[in-house]
Amino acid sequence: MKTSGAFRRKMESRHLIMLSLGGVIGTGLFLSTGYTLEQAGRVGTILSYLIGAVVVYLVMLSLGELAVHMPETGSFHKYATKYIGPGTGYTVAWLYWLTWTVALGSEFTAAGILMQRWFPSVPVWVFSALFAAMILGINVLKVRVFAEVEFWFSAIKVVTIIAFILLGAGAIVGFIPLQDGSPAPFFSSLTEGGLFPNGAFVIFMTMLAVNFAYSGTELIGVAAGEAVDPKRTIPLAIRTTILRLVLFFVGTIIVLAVLLPTEGKGVLESPFVAVFERIGIPYAADVMNFVILTAILSAANSGLYAASRMLWSLANERMIPRFFAQVTPSGVPLRAVLFSMLGGGLALLSSIYAAGSVYIALVSISGLAVVVVWMSISVAQYRFRKQFLREGHTVDELVYRTPLFPFVPIAAFVVCLISLIGIGFDPTQRIALYCGIPFIVICYVVHAFTNSSQKRSVEDVPNQKSS
Repeated sequence: MKTSGAFRRKMESRHLIMLSLGGVIGTGLFLSTGYTLEQAGRVGTILSYLIGAVVVYLVMLSLGELAVHMPETGSFHKYATKYIGPGTGYTVAWLYWLTWTVALGSEFTAAGILMQRWFPSVPVWVFSALFAAMILGINVLKVRVFAEVEFWFSAIKVVTIIAFILLGAGAIVGFIPLQDGSPAPFFSSLTEGGLFPNGAFVIFMTMLAVNFAYSGTELIGVAAGEAVDPKRTIPLAIRTTILRLVLFFVGTIIVLAVLLPTEGKGVLESPFVAVFERIGIPYAADVMNFVILTAILSAANSGLYAASRMLWSLANERMIPRFFAQVTPSGVPLRAVLFSMLGGGLALLSSIYAAGSVYIALVSISGLAVVVVWMSISVAQYRFRKQFLREGHTVDELVYRTPLFPFVPIAAFVVCLISLIGIGFDPTQRIALYCGIPFIVICYVVHAFTNSSQKRSVEDVPNQKSS
């Protein structure tokens, strides 16, 4: 194996776009929307995802400036280290690693849940283990091979989402008849049970699950160090990804909110499948179940990539043992990939606990971690711009610059903070606080301890020489 410096710039803008979409379009959209609909109601869910789209757009505007100016693999913690503090940088890196390694558990659990449609007698954890082995195999291949696999994985689900929106729109306005013979709903079902059946505040309680659904957009920043011509490809990837994301997510949520049967909401079956069953297209539900399975595996594929690169970056910066900084001759950080796969083992908890409960818990923990990372991106960009100007530079020197500064990073930080406060009022998701806050505290403590130990060892060297 080689040490650091062996990453290769092989990813073009189309790879970055599909990597980002691949990370985003997974269980958060295809499965946990059922939970959000159940909690926030139909109109509340649409508003939640609209707010989520605004949040991720603000964060990406902030990230774009940093990623173009400093295109490095595993970039988030480097930005935080330089512009916030070493302890925060260390914590952010581990939080982002936690985001994706825990998300792996949720993706594999969800995949096992979906397989229950065809194999109800087989335990969820069996399929979770099989899919984990497959994703691990893809991630140990060359970066270019991984990027191509992820491109086609993502392409399948993008096409499917477009088809879903078009078919759903046809059913809403009456071009496609519903299976039960009922008239075209148009948008009458949106007010079923009132605008906010459980109160408007529930919107903020569900924001963490919504943020989890949008997590993965920031993968563009993670892959910046492996991008061809980052000054061109990164801005293009950001613009294209955000536009597609908003259209896909909001369009999909509107179709789900209108067509999803009241009794079809929940975690144990994809709401997408329930809608296709209501439309009554032959075998559409089974086809959709298969496509969603592909989408989930795509998200897991992107997630393992992100987690391993962040771990590699930590090791490369000598924040953790250099053991994880080694890469294969083909440019794959194999040891970091294998260690990051530990999160996939969390899916095996579904053999002990209810799969649906395990899934929601993992989503909440992962959602909290990514939101804190987003907050660090906003603060880092704010401080970067201030320092950049203090050093005598002008805004015109930036190839890509965050618009409406300082409103954008401040607004991104505030809205993310509100979503964290909101989960304290949701007993189902509160476990994220119980796990996330201690994890953050431990990261700061470990960093402080290791930093002081390193200083003492450095000071001891001259003392030994003088004696």
